[in-house]
Amino acid sequence: MTDATEATGRDSLGGAASRTLGPIRLGIGLLQGLGLFCLHRSVEAKSGLCSAADESLCPQISWPATEPLLFGPLLLVIAFLPLVLLAGVGRLRPLSLAIWTLVAGVALALLGLHDIARQTAESLGYQVYLSAPVVLFSAAALFIAHHLVAPADLERRRIASFPAYFDTTWKAGVQLAMSLGFTGAFWLLLQLGAALFKVIGLDFLQLLLREAWFWIPVTTLAFSIAVHLTDVRDGLIRGVRTVALMLLSWLLLVMTVLAAGFLSALPFTGLQGLWETGSGTSLVLAAAAALIILINTAYQDGRPDNLPPVVLRIAVRVAAVLLTPLVILAVLGLSLRIGQYGLTPDRIIAAACALVGAAYAAGYGWAALSPFWRKGDWMRPLERTNIWTAILTVVVILMLFSPALDPARLSVMDQVARLERGAVTPDKFDYHFLRFESGKAGQAALARLARSGNAAIAAPALAAQKNENRNDEQPTEEDLAVPTIEIWPTGAAPLPAGLLASADRYYLRHCQPADPCLATRRDLNGDGTMEMLILGEEGVTVFIPDGDGWSLLGYIRQRCRHDLRSDPREALRAGRLRAVQPVWPDLVFADGRPVAQFFTDDIPDCGSAPVVAAPPPVTALGRPAP
Repeated sequence: MTDATEATGRDSLGGAASRTLGPIRLGIGLLQGLGLFCLHRSVEAKSGLCSAADESLCPQISWPATEPLLFGPLLLVIAFLPLVLLAGVGRLRPLSLAIWTLVAGVALALLGLHDIARQTAESLGYQVYLSAPVVLFSAAALFIAHHLVAPADLERRRIASFPAYFDTTWKAGVQLAMSLGFTGAFWLLLQLGAALFKVIGLDFLQLLLREAWFWIPVTTLAFSIAVHLTDVRDGLIRGVRTVALMLLSWLLLVMTVLAAGFLSALPFTGLQGLWETGSGTSLVLAAAAALIILINTAYQDGRPDNLPPVVLRIAVRVAAVLLTPLVILAVLGLSLRIGQYGLTPDRIIAAACALVGAAYAAGYGWAALSPFWRKGDWMRPLERTNIWTAILTVVVILMLFSPALDPARLSVMDQVARLERGAVTPDKFDYHFLRFESGKAGQAALARLARSGNAAIAAPALAAQKNENRNDEQPTEEDLAVPTIEIWPTGAAPLPAGLLASADRYYLRHCQPADPCLATRRDLNGDGTMEMLILGEEGVTVFIPDGDGWSLLGYIRQRCRHDLRSDPREALRAGRLRAVQPVWPDLVFADGRPVAQFFTDDIPDCGSAPVVAAPPPVTALGRPAP
């Protein structure tokens, strides 16, 4: 099919086809809204949140929320499958659309089924929900897969030409952004109208907007209208896409300079600071992802008439080469974390992202360097890399959220293996992870550890089994790492012996070598005993002598983080740190027993000079909660 024929076929949607597709898309949006409302209402009924007027209906509509293994797949299918129909109707042949819809629906249902099946009844709680990673990655896989199928069906080929993939995918991206924007603007207008009626004493619209039977179907209906309006104005969407790609392509220069500068500085700064942030791998992968997107905005469909200026072509080659060291850094950082603390679900997902990034880096690097040993069009191997890496991404996501590579199961296996071979001691092992954060696999492993012949392992495992407080989190090894603390003023007595050993180091986890905390002694309450203040960007932690050790008195959180004028450490260095007496007295019973203490949140605005107030004194009620 030629470009002219393709464009003519698509623009013809504005005629008779549009009159047919309009009602179909509106029907899809309305049915999706009704389906989501039914699921929402069933959860309300199961949770006992129905109004008194609906009490008689609640027992009858609590299904399917009472069947989690059914509710999870239904939620994922009803939330995402209509989007396939909205994007596919009028674009795919009817038989192709039917087959693809069936395949996508089954895949979504299986992903939802596995996500619910791996969770425990406690993790599901009184409501039935899917985990956030499954929802996000399912949406990403569906978007990628749909735009692999649609161009192939358009050209009647298993693998379509790269210009067809580019045209379909970027058009859909612009269409999605504009449809979401339209839906958001629609709701802003409804809220404005409700406010206008409210000021004249009419609150019917405000009350209506709060009703789930209204706002859920109306939202999906508005989105489907936006999809249809943007679809029948194909030329407008292409124009917006052209402008967006042009603007984004020039940002490639900025990102390339930043990435090159970052990599050039590493030999002088070393990698220690990057790893100590705890998020170095995520930052590097995010930078690589930004380069990949911006490279494609400059390359576009690879046709000669879309060839970018010389400066952008140079930037594309440089950026393509820079991907390899960025991905290598991400893999090194991830390997370091896994070697120190073992596998976690987040690290497994990061490893999957690094695998996809490595595929892009290899293909783009080859495309950038290949002209030096063979003749060919500019960056042409990039096209094959995009297509095959898109397929790889879909496969990885499907495996990652299925029993094959379930992150929770793999993490449990690795963490238990580390415990059994002595890589982590029983007193530092994260039993809370097995109890509450790794689903059925974690609880099964915890039960096995509770039956262990090693009492040092069995006792805490048994205690974790009996723990019913999900929020009673056990600090991880990373939280308990030795903090970096400097004494102020310089030359003062060092930290008391045993402070870090006996104090709660969870509140000192932000004291890193790249951003050390300051420690100073102050008598805050005038009792002649010196308390120890540990100041960091996050706030101030106060410890008091407790027998032979130290215990936590309180933690004062700093509101104006990342503002040097309000950094407690800067206040200490400048001599502006002072303790202030509480403004309000305690309330007591007649016999003198304390009732309550008044706490104020009177932290200065970010633009003013910082004052770090001392925590109130300890009373029989206990210490202030962090």
